[in-house]
Amino acid sequence: MKRIIMIVIRVILKLPYWWGYKVNKYKHIENYTLQERYGFIHRVVAIISKKARVELECYGLENLPDRSGYLLAPNHQGLYDPLAIFQTHERPIRAIVKKELASTILVKDVIKMLEYVPMDRNNVRDSARVIKYVSNEVAKGENFFVFPEGTRSKNGNNILEFKGGTFKIAVKAKAPIVPVAMIDCYKVFDNNTIKKTTAKIHYLKPLYYDEYKDLHTNEIAKIVHDRIEACIKEHTKG
Repeated sequence: MKRIIMIVIRVILKLPYWWGYKVNKYKHIENYTLQERYGFIHRVVAIISKKARVELECYGLENLPDRSGYLLAPNHQGLYDPLAIFQTHERPIRAIVKKELASTILVKDVIKMLEYVPMDRNNVRDSARVIKYVSNEVAKGENFFVFPEGTRSKNGNNILEFKGGTFKIAVKAKAPIVPVAMIDCYKVFDNNTIKKTTAKIHYLKPLYYDEYKDLHTNEIAKIVHDRIEACIKEHTKG
């Protein structure tokens, strides 16, 4: 909370322009490309990270598929995770978000602007609808990220089990899956401090359709989980 307050204080003069003008402007998605809308958020997040005294180290961008139409599967440590993706992933990327965020002040405007897809995780029918819709969007060349844990781990660099249902999106779209390792991202907002901190994001080698087409989604989830876990352990030794 202290860091969030510090960010607000340090960017308070920019907020009327960002949210009062730019976000309201870009909410009219029919008038602007996703590249234009996402580009604005990409630039803003870089400023926010700097004001938050966060140094974000990024590795493995060369592992991103050349062609869009892929699924990023990151572990979920905390509130900073989406910002780490926004800052480092230059191509527009959309996401599935929990339904509650679609009615949260400020956040709901960004969700609309970036065409994120709210989902009621407790409604099986709605979940199936969203997965079908997103898989079609990915097949058409849209990039998406989804947290396979389904919630924040709330346990530092330890990760939870990945849910197989997440990977139905990639299977239906026959799309590449890019494991993404978030390391120390929980320290940004989940520790009540304003000390300078370093967070890391690693884009790992993708898993292509031909490699997983004969696997069950739970098996795919295990492979992605283990690759991310191995990366985290490698980079948190000592």
